[in-house]
Amino acid sequence: MAIFEPTATPHHWKPAALAAGPFAGLQGGAVASLLTGEIEAMAGTRNWGTAIAASAWFLRPTPMAELRTQISVVTEGGRVSVVDNTLWPAGEEQPSATVRVTLSRERAVEVPGLHEAVAEPADPTVFPLRSPHAVHGRSWFMDAMEARAGGDVAWFRMHHSVIGDAGPLARVLGPADWTHGIARPVQNVVADPNPNLAVQLFRPPRGAWIGVRAEARWRAKAGLGVGSGVLLDVDGEIGRVSMSVILVPFPRSAPAPAPGSATG
Repeated sequence: MAIFEPTATPHHWKPAALAAGPFAGLQGGAVASLLTGEIEAMAGTRNWGTAIAASAWFLRPTPMAELRTQISVVTEGGRVSVVDNTLWPAGEEQPSATVRVTLSRERAVEVPGLHEAVAEPADPTVFPLRSPHAVHGRSWFMDAMEARAGGDVAWFRMHHSVIGDAGPLARVLGPADWTHGIARPVQNVVADPNPNLAVQLFRPPRGAWIGVRAEARWRAKAGLGVGSGVLLDVDGEIGRVSMSVILVPFPRSAPAPAPGSATG
C-alpha cells in the first residue's frame, strides 16, 4: 500500500492515515516525499536524469484531505534540470507546500588522485527498535517505517512506498525529516517544527535502510534553531540534510511527544 494513492483526477492524491504528523495535519517529510516522488516518476520519460537534491517549504499545515499537485519545469536540457512541484488541498487556492528538485544525468569524470571512501557495512538490525507515538494516539508517518538507534546514527527503513513510482530521493526525504528531532538539545519542553527541508545526495542509497547522523542547535531567546546531519546507507555516506527550526509552546491540549519523535 502506498502512503498517497492517486484519485481518478490526474495529479490528485488521497493520503492514508500513515501520512499524518504528530499534531495537526500531515508530516512534512511525507508531503515532501510525495512532491519529489511525483517528479522522479516523470524523470525517465523527460530524460531529466537522477534526482540529486530537493528543497521543500512547508507553507502551512497540510490537512488529511484530497490533495492536488502541479509540476512546473524551471529549466531542462543539458546536464541539469530543475523542476518545481506545489501542493494544495483540493478546492483551495492557498498552497500548503512546495518543493524544488534538481536532477542531473550522470557522467563519469576522471579525477586523478580521488578515491571514493569505503566504509565497513553496517547492520542496523542489531540495534534496538524505537517506536515513538504521536500525541494524538492515532497512526502517523513514523508507523510507516522501522526505526532503530545505534551509536550516533538513527536508522530508518520504510515499509510503505510514498507513491507507486517514487524514486530514491523521495525514499530518503521521509527519514531525513526526523533529523532535528533526533538531536534535540532538550527533550519534551517545546515543539520544534521545521518550516523547510533540504537534502542533497551524491549517490542513491543501496538497500532499504537510511541512516542519519544528526545534530541540532537552538537559540531560545529568538525561538529559532537548525538541524543538520550526514545521510547514510549500510555502505556509508550518501549525502547531507539540513532544516530551519521554529520553537513554539506545545498545544495546551497535547502532552509532549515521546523522546526522539519529530514535530515537523
